[in-house]
Amino acid sequence: MADNNYIPVHEIDATKKRVHPRFVTGFYQNIRVVSMYFLFVLFLVLPWIRYEGRQAIWFDFTGQRIYIFGMTFLPQDIFFFAFFFIIAAFSLFFVTVYAGRVWCGYACPQTIWTHMYQYTEKLVIGERNKQFKMDKQPWNGEKILKRGIVQVIWVLIAIITATTFTSYAVGTDYMYHSWATLAGIPVPNWSTLTWTSLFIFGFCTYINAGYMREHMCTHICPYGRFQSVMFDKDTLIVSYDYKRGEPRGARKKGKEDPSLGDCVNCTMCVQVCPTGIDIRDGLQVECIQCAACIDACNDIMDKVGLPRGLIRYSTERQLEENQPSKILRPRLFAYMFVLTALFAGAIFTLSGRVPLQLDIRRDRNQLSSVNAQGMVENTYIIKITNKTQQAHEYSIRLLPQDGLSLDSRFKTIPLEPSESYDMPISIIGDPKVITQSKTPIQLEVVSVDDGGKYKAVKENVFTTD
Repeated sequence: MADNNYIPVHEIDATKKRVHPRFVTGFYQNIRVVSMYFLFVLFLVLPWIRYEGRQAIWFDFTGQRIYIFGMTFLPQDIFFFAFFFIIAAFSLFFVTVYAGRVWCGYACPQTIWTHMYQYTEKLVIGERNKQFKMDKQPWNGEKILKRGIVQVIWVLIAIITATTFTSYAVGTDYMYHSWATLAGIPVPNWSTLTWTSLFIFGFCTYINAGYMREHMCTHICPYGRFQSVMFDKDTLIVSYDYKRGEPRGARKKGKEDPSLGDCVNCTMCVQVCPTGIDIRDGLQVECIQCAACIDACNDIMDKVGLPRGLIRYSTERQLEENQPSKILRPRLFAYMFVLTALFAGAIFTLSGRVPLQLDIRRDRNQLSSVNAQGMVENTYIIKITNKTQQAHEYSIRLLPQDGLSLDSRFKTIPLEPSESYDMPISIIGDPKVITQSKTPIQLEVVSVDDGGKYKAVKENVFTTD
């Protein structure tokens, strides 16, 4: 029996035409442009902000330290960042349940850089039709010149992006002030790792924003795939009012046609879409909710004298059931509760975080012993970590305990910012006073150069066995 669904191989076309969106202005596009370029400028400026004499945000991976506005995080503080990513994930889930994929349309780095690259093509080559025309025409002087200018600007944007990304890791001081002279010409004196990072960031920016574009959103980014699972009937998404718009067809301005809906089939919603989809086909995984189609359709509705809102932010409940949306619903309350708990936990943990760490452990190579004076001696290894961004001098003492005393090699320990120091100490006990086989002890480390601003206490056990 013949298969009615069979498609001849020669008729299969898996290629996808390059998307050249038409740029449109309007309420939502104004918001979108402001939000995208504010984030881009913030990305460029943040590495230059200094706090307490150091780069305010610095992911110093080679030094195994992260500095964020006066706070120093070491590898053992990685749980703070795990906490941050959990909060970011739940925040994204909350926004998605309420307003759909607005992150993609208004704040995603892929969207921001793609917009810059596409706008470069518009400035150099022209609007959408001119770009398609140039794609088809053979290579000539004009095409080589304009394509060359576009490529130069793309490369410059990629270089700026790569150097900014790398400066978050190696620091702006090293990035922009490490120069050497080669044959009388100043050249960057960067490490191999820095050059490698520059190449990776620059190459990824150039390829993703210049050529991958919507393919990154539709085929690689996982968010576009699982977003539909989080939508419900009350999720606010970009929607085409099918009941009002169909059947679609052209008509003259000011003349009504009772047989037609409000959609004039101008295809402007398709032309302005950065992923090249037709919103009139319903919700699609490619839609990033940039609302360009809303502004374009509203502009056309104004020109033909029809009401705005044929394409608008709406919900399934409003469009299909003609009922008001339910803003407050159990799923939103659940995310709000989780986010509130996470934020409260983060604030409590960070506010109680002391930028001084003390660790103490028994010396496993030497248990308790009796010295020449007949005293019981326990040996410990203490580790003091200065998590501040200034040098400090610390003293260690044993909190008062009858029959116990501290024997330390140093009275004070100077530590540079983020420096750690391991030091052996001994605690001596009088067996006439210490009658328990295990006695709890407390060691305290205090900064002595600033009046005891930083303090840390750690507990352990003194044994007589």
